[in-house]
Amino acid sequence: MTSTEATTESEDSPSGYAAARLRLLQEKERPGPPRRAALAALTDDWLTALFTGAARHAGVRGAALVAVGGYGRGELSPRSDLDLLLLHDGTADATDVAALADRIWYPVWDLGLALDHSVRTPAEARKTAADDLKVQLGLLDARPIAGDLGLVASLRTAILADWRNQAPRRLPGLHDLCRERAERHGELRFLLEPDLKEARGGLRDVTALRAVAASWVADAPREGLAEARRVLLDARDSLHLTTGRATDRLALQEQDQVAQALGLLDADALLRQVYEAARTVSYATDVTWREVNRVLRARSARPRLRALLGGGRTPAPERTPLADGVVEA
Repeated sequence: MTSTEATTESEDSPSGYAAARLRLLQEKERPGPPRRAALAALTDDWLTALFTGAARHAGVRGAALVAVGGYGRGELSPRSDLDLLLLHDGTADATDVAALADRIWYPVWDLGLALDHSVRTPAEARKTAADDLKVQLGLLDARPIAGDLGLVASLRTAILADWRNQAPRRLPGLHDLCRERAERHGELRFLLEPDLKEARGGLRDVTALRAVAASWVADAPREGLAEARRVLLDARDSLHLTTGRATDRLALQEQDQVAQALGLLDADALLRQVYEAARTVSYATDVTWREVNRVLRARSARPRLRALLGGGRTPAPERTPLADGVVEA
């Protein structure tokens, strides 16, 4: 066995993955997007090994392990949850599927990693998405990790088609969620201790903009948006590493340390950078939702307009015959 093979084999074990993860997070020369991509790839490899061994032991075929939400997008911060879906085609015995799931979930829990998990068939996933907007948003970013790739591709196609077909009904609900969240957490660029994820102009709004674009109803202004997203994600990564906690609130006592980790002068420089990113996201959010509302209003007005122009003319009412050749007026 070569040294490369030994390293790969060790990283497939929980302890090997934990050690490799720690080394990666301690690297100073690979921050930002490269580190997030490397962390997602490392986690993919470990979970692939877990799934392959578990599926073989449980004797389950027609199943796949799927990353959803932030993990599906490859946005793994140091303390991010692992959002996972165990997808199966429904042909295996329920006890075998449960055994497969246990052999994946328990090693994740044993490492102390936060896990958001579910086990569903494609039909169950679509039904849950139809009932729960947050589930549907997570599935829009579904990405296969291991297993039956065709099963995942079919689900992705169906979820995206459902989202586009249901856009006139679901987008107003998404807009309401965004406004309620903004009322609870405030405007990020005006807060001394901003929540990088939940506040208005934060990462949740960036995700909402992606969902709107996927609906084909409207698209966000592109200028500066990718850079704003990177700034917010980098700040969250440094916050997780500085505090050792899964927090998104940039508390006053931690701002200087986070700034230093990002190579910035001080907390003021950090907040200026974060506020500018939030301003870009808020502007894109305002423009996008105005366009969504305009498009949906125009669509709802079309049937009424066609009726007024005669395109939707209703049939004449049936008249009662009074005599031969004579009908009711």
